[in-house]
Amino acid sequence: MQPEVEHIRKLVQAIYPLTEAEWLDLEKIWTPVSYKRKEIVTMAGEKEKYLYFVLEGVQRVVYLDEQDREATLVFTYPYSFGGVLDALMQQQPSRYFYETLTPSSFLRAPFAHLQELMDVHPNISTMIRKGITAALSGVLERIVELQCFSSEEKFRKLMQRSPHILQLVPHKYLANYLGIDPSNFSKLINSVKI
Repeated sequence: MQPEVEHIRKLVQAIYPLTEAEWLDLEKIWTPVSYKRKEIVTMAGEKEKYLYFVLEGVQRVVYLDEQDREATLVFTYPYSFGGVLDALMQQQPSRYFYETLTPSSFLRAPFAHLQELMDVHPNISTMIRKGITAALSGVLERIVELQCFSSEEKFRKLMQRSPHILQLVPHKYLANYLGIDPSNFSKLINSVKI
């Protein structure tokens, strides 16, 4: 199998250790795919067919309403799982877009193959559940930040959690992610000591 799969193995083993036989079955379902900058990977209204693993680039899950207002929900970058996870796991049309912000390379696994492995290997099912539970915990924490924190507190929290993100993601998307006006975001970058 391609050497990039070792990155998946490290992440999977950190979430929930698999046996060698389980891992060998899991590693077979991944195939490489690449996208250009600002390309839609998953369209709102379509089913999410794949679980992605990011090898290169930065992406975001974004909500777009009828008046073209957008809300950046999450960023993905190496070496993490990506895609619109709720649409994937429920096999329902996505409410969100999954978009590349930079040229991006992934490994992707079809949901049908992932589901088969979860049915055959309880440990793979447990690993997926634990990964999704951790993601849900992060989402709940972020909702508290958005609703309760000042702009400066949101910025500081982001810098504590992901200090590298200022170099990865264009600042207008970070401002949107935090729910901060872009000009105020620029002021925070220049004034807040991390």
